[in-house]
Amino acid sequence: MISPTLDFETQLWSQGHNLVCGLDEVGRGSFAGPVVTGCVIFPSNIILPKGIKDSKLLTPKKREELSVIIKKEALYWAVGEIDVTCINEVGIGEATQLAFLKAIENLKQTPDYYLIDAFFIKNLDRGKQKPIIGGDKICATISAASIIAKVYRDDLMRELHKEYPQYNWAQNKGYGTLEHREAIKKYGLCRIHRKSFNLARFTNEDL
Repeated sequence: MISPTLDFETQLWSQGHNLVCGLDEVGRGSFAGPVVTGCVIFPSNIILPKGIKDSKLLTPKKREELSVIIKKEALYWAVGEIDVTCINEVGIGEATQLAFLKAIENLKQTPDYYLIDAFFIKNLDRGKQKPIIGGDKICATISAASIIAKVYRDDLMRELHKEYPQYNWAQNKGYGTLEHREAIKKYGLCRIHRKSFNLARFTNEDL
């Protein structure tokens, strides 16, 4: 199995980019809840915490353990959250871009360079960005960002589950599982659903 490394970061550090920021998003494909981005800046002398990998490949317990370690070992970290209202207004693509910018804005220092999973961030200097296909699986700071973002968003969805237990978001985190789709058929949509996702195909509710 491929494990993330610091190869990209090491090359950038050697070029004088001291604050190399890895970014990733979670919740882009979810039917409900916010889209969340994480960003992490490791020191150049970091000893990579054991077990870091794409957050989707980790158990919830391991993600939570690593999230604590990553926050402790990072020079800086932050998350950015964009709510359902904005997602429904501007679309998930633009909302994800806004979440990246919000996470960067929440950092205490401006990065020198950005490593992002898969695509460029708009409104940032492209000369200071490197999109990496499958970055959450091969680039350590992107993997770390995915972990803190996933833990943050999962906690949010567990809180929303208390308000809307019929959808079982504590388990499915708002994604379009069979259980969630059946619940939409039975109970309709609530204010946390992304109605811009054409969820009408799962219900007779008039959107």
